[in-house]
Amino acid sequence: MSCGCKTSGDSAHSCGTKSANGCESVNTCGNSYKLSVFDWLSNVQNPAQTRCDFVEVRFKNDRKLFYKNVNNIPLHIGSVVTVESSPGHDVGVVSLTGELVKIQMKKKRASEENPLKIYRLANQKDIEVWQEARKKEENVKIEARKISHRIGLEMKITDVEYQGDSSKVTFYYTADNRIDFRMLIKELAGAFRTKIDMKQIGFRQEAAKIGGIGSCGRELCCSTWLTDFRSVNTNVARYQQLSINPQKLAGQCGKLKCCLNYELDSYLDALSHFPSSSTMLDTEKGRAFCIKIDVFKKKMWFAYVDSSMAWYDFDVDLVKKMISQNKRGEKTLPLEDLKQPELAVKTVDLIQESSVDRFEKKNRGFNKNRNQGQNQNQNRPNNNQNQGSRKNRPENSSERPERSDKSQRPERQERQPRPEKSVKPNQNNTQRQSRPQQQKPQSEKPKLENAEAVNSNAEQKTQNQQPKKKFKKKFPPKKDNDA
Repeated sequence: MSCGCKTSGDSAHSCGTKSANGCESVNTCGNSYKLSVFDWLSNVQNPAQTRCDFVEVRFKNDRKLFYKNVNNIPLHIGSVVTVESSPGHDVGVVSLTGELVKIQMKKKRASEENPLKIYRLANQKDIEVWQEARKKEENVKIEARKISHRIGLEMKITDVEYQGDSSKVTFYYTADNRIDFRMLIKELAGAFRTKIDMKQIGFRQEAAKIGGIGSCGRELCCSTWLTDFRSVNTNVARYQQLSINPQKLAGQCGKLKCCLNYELDSYLDALSHFPSSSTMLDTEKGRAFCIKIDVFKKKMWFAYVDSSMAWYDFDVDLVKKMISQNKRGEKTLPLEDLKQPELAVKTVDLIQESSVDRFEKKNRGFNKNRNQGQNQNQNRPNNNQNQGSRKNRPENSSERPERSDKSQRPERQERQPRPEKSVKPNQNNTQRQSRPQQQKPQSEKPKLENAEAVNSNAEQKTQNQQPKKKFKKKFPPKKDNDA
């Protein structure tokens, strides 16, 4: 048995509590579920002799109730207990004990008259029945949605919660209008053979039960710490100079975000020092009206009524002087003359993060070496061709007599040239023919003359033919049949 500190009520948790007394680590285990309350009075000794008998017990998701410890059972945060319910009993996890429970009961307006009781610490049989009931909840929710869709009810079943002894099932649903679900209850009772309880919740309560990640990147406030839902209207966005865009202002519940109320008081305090946004200024050039207000820079933008394309920003103090001057019946100078030129502030970028080409400077030398290497690789085959044509010349063969001496071997004297391959203009064939020509001895004069004649014809053909450039293979253009 463990404390079951997860939101869904499972028994597996990282704290590893195995005893029925629960988890004694208040700082770690007591704050690992939705809408948790930090017990800041846990290390403070109670000066009063009487101890608070009430205990806060949590169930699936954010449902919490207060129970009275009649039998004075030693309970800790994380203890799995069996509590009173109607009908039968329910199983939950203790989430708060001590004097802080009284403050929570006063905040949630829970009465101390006729309280529900704690029967005992949950035994192994109670926990097994409880966990088996929790495993069936997902399949029951899917089956209930199919039944409601077959009947034709315009509702959405959000969540399903089994009681600890599997004697009752609670269905949480959302709907825009009132729904007659009497036929639905008959179908559900016949399918699941238990007592059915239907509870309608709002769209914000639905988001609090399901949970999720908001646009800020953090977990939803309604599912972690926010307990009361205050009304949010579009005036809150207007006070904060936000664009009335429902896609950006709406949360996962489809309503306006609750966090729009967080900074409303600060904006209202700052706007109290500004003149009204409907302020009109009388200038020598004409009347001007306010277009925009910047709370952070403490500036107001004005434009002429006749030509509203040009905007002029002024400090709040200067605008107040202009308003007081108009109240005296005097017209102010044109907005162009009152506009003060802004001094450009020079900034020094020590880290050089603003330079766009900071990455190119490092790789500039590498790119040059790379380009040079590519050019050398492209020029290599041309050089080899030129060298092969030079070796075929007869004057080069006369300058190197040592090769003719080495070629006076008996096995190579028997070889004869092949005139049929020398006719081809390929450069590789000319190089192959040049090798036996250089290795021939001087004694075979008629053979050398024939070879020199063939080589001279091949040299003339290769000189007339320019070296072909190597191009990359490209795919042929597609034929257009309609052309």
